[in-house]
Amino acid sequence: QVQLVESGGGLVQAGGSLRLSCAPSGRTFSGSAMGWFRQAPGKEREFVATISWSIGNTYYTDPVKGRFTISRDNAKNTVYLQMNSLKPEDTAVYYCAAGVKLPYFSSNYYSRARNYDYWGQGTQVTVSS
Repeated sequence: QVQLVESGGGLVQAGGSLRLSCAPSGRTFSGSAMGWFRQAPGKEREFVATISWSIGNTYYTDPVKGRFTISRDNAKNTVYLQMNSLKPEDTAVYYCAAGVKLPYFSSNYYSRARNYDYWGQGTQVTVSS
């Protein structure tokens, strides 16, 4: 069992930045991918970004390309989501997820929430206009 602990959410003005962190607790992560999803009120959970845990390949949804950066620090067993140039429409609860079933990284596979095995509790990001 992998428990994911997220941190870094908060309130920021439009144009500002936040960095989210996510760390699997109690064990060194050895799966194939980590990802970030978000869910705004009244909307379905949507894919934001994913990263290959072993080689660092990344994949983003179009609305965040050029503004968000997903990265990982294997030594610290942590994945990050650096969010710059934030917009009010980025307001949502952000969830970290871990994928362990697939023995390799696939951006297509790991852009789908149903393919992740473990989820964090979510952290609120609010962007004011």
